Amino acid sequence: MEPWKIDPMTARQHQQRFEALLHEHRGIVFKVAGLYSRTAADHEDLVQEISVQLWRSFVRYDEKKAKFSTWFYRIALNVAISQVRRQRWSEQDRFEPLQTQHLETVGGGEVIAEPDERLVELYAFISQLDPLNRALILLYLEDRNYAEMADILGLSETNVATKISRIKQKLRGRMTRATTPGA
Repeated sequence: MEPWKIDPMTARQHQQRFEALLHEHRGIVFKVAGLYSRTAADHEDLVQEISVQLWRSFVRYDEKKAKFSTWFYRIALNVAISQVRRQRWSEQDRFEPLQTQHLETVGGGEVIAEPDERLVELYAFISQLDPLNRALILLYLEDRNYAEMADILGLSETNVATKISRIKQKLRGRMTRATTPGA
């Protein structure tokens, strides 16, 4: 039996609550879809699939067990990672170069007129990471703490810290090579 039939909350109230929370946290959907999509059509499909899975899972959301944003990230990232694994892209089908529309969700949604070259390089680096590390770096850039990242991704905090450290080390190396003349 659906929880809203047991709860005093009606089905309509349940739907309205979901829609309000989805609207409030929609930036998460667009950021996740942007990091796991190769094309604009893939992006739209992934946004829709994440939204559908969030709705299907919403009846099981328990605010006593997790913050909504933590639960939301967990669902969105699981859907995105599952889609990447299903599609089994070849090396030639890697992600399309970062386009301006992908940068629109950086920093709260304001449009960036001229993206900084370092930002473009960062997103190029992120797009080459495997799906789990891409999720980690997204959460890191969203200022999530290690405990929250671990909860979202089902990892230990130690594992999160180790993986983040390795990603940062690789990024430092790449950025150093990119800015060093003759490298």
